[in-house]
Amino acid sequence: MSYKRAWWEWHNKNPHVYELFKKYAHQAIDAGHEHYGAMAIIQRIRWHTEIETQGDMFKINNNHVPYYARLFAHDHPEHSDFFRMRSVES
Repeated sequence: MSYKRAWWEWHNKNPHVYELFKKYAHQAIDAGHEHYGAMAIIQRIRWHTEIETQGDMFKINNNHVPYYARLFAHDHPEHSDFFRMRSVES
């Protein structure tokens, strides 16, 4: 299975992760950052879900990170260059 397909299946089962990704990306934008790391956003989500909140633990595969950045750029074209993206294996 390709990384993209694996991410898409995981994303459809965990839509709350993208909601947090968007929230934290917009916080970085509002703080004045012109660029930021998608991995830093994912690490913040990990911190939030593992440390700050109670509930079921889940793991975010590092291979999913580029796809969240691309989805954000697609959904928010005004910030399409916020995350610097490399080519991905799919």
